[in-house]
Amino acid sequence: MSAIGDVARLAGVAKATASRALSGRGYVSAETREKVVAAAREIGYVASPNAASLVTGRTQSVGVIIPFISRWFFSEVLESLEQSLLTQGYDMTLYNLPPESPERDRVFDFFLARKRFDGIISVGVALSDQEVDHLHRLGRPLVGIGGPIRGVPTIEIDDVAAARLATEHLLSLGHRDIVHVGGSQIDEMDFHVHRNRLRGFQAAMLAAGLAVSGCFYACEFSMPGGYARGLAVLGDPRRRPTAIFAASDEIAFGLILAARELGIRVPTELSVIGIDDHPYAEMFRLTTLAQHPRAQGELAVRTLLAELATRSAAGEPTVLPTNLVIRSSTSAPRARAI
Repeated sequence: MSAIGDVARLAGVAKATASRALSGRGYVSAETREKVVAAAREIGYVASPNAASLVTGRTQSVGVIIPFISRWFFSEVLESLEQSLLTQGYDMTLYNLPPESPERDRVFDFFLARKRFDGIISVGVALSDQEVDHLHRLGRPLVGIGGPIRGVPTIEIDDVAAARLATEHLLSLGHRDIVHVGGSQIDEMDFHVHRNRLRGFQAAMLAAGLAVSGCFYACEFSMPGGYARGLAVLGDPRRRPTAIFAASDEIAFGLILAARELGIRVPTELSVIGIDDHPYAEMFRLTTLAQHPRAQGELAVRTLLAELATRSAAGEPTVLPTNLVIRSSTSAPRARAI
């Protein structure tokens, strides 16, 4: 079996230098690091995580808790977390956290407590006071994505402000007959994403002197959900709005498909705007608010590693900006025939 000494001899460096180059701890020039990595690859050397843990007290492993894996935002964050952690030499263990249940309790009481993670990242999970206390008692750094967690540094966007900006874009084009299609309040996501995006829509409408009663339609937070609701909302030409703010790009895609099926031209007869900047937004030419989930994942890893290095946490939220991406799904409303 190859040892670190073999790697050092092949790369022409000291054992300590080879160790620093492979562990990522301590300064090593880029040229030297490349030589050491190439030497290790040539002889098939793999550092022992158990040996490294004995020396550093670290396992080079991070636990991640997340409520969904298949939904676009969460999968983007998850892929970003994995890539960022691997780049820094860390392994990742994922727990698909269910709602309140014995299975959820088991994740906190057994897996997160007994496995020796260096830190934990919570993605889109509103933790209870009891769960937060439990994680704090473990004495491991914790970073959240999606909303505030007591005593924990978090990364989030302002859903109210993003929804308001999306609605104000439609208002600036001259639309007054605007509706919001978003997630059901009954099927609410953690951190009140559905409610906050509705609040932002209503705030913009009221500031423009427009009524909000009857301007909200709930649907499943997905493309099929947007499609089904779009057929219902757009099917009656006497009640058809000139513009729709969709709570997510996937809902917006479904609305655009429903409009096409009904013979409604986007944006000539109907403007649609979403939130996300999903990879398919360009294909649908969708105007949207970009929330950059990959940047959120990268920042979460940097924040966690900074905590590991300093053993201190600010415990404050970092609110990342969203930006308006204008494509061709929105335009001024066409004058209606009298």
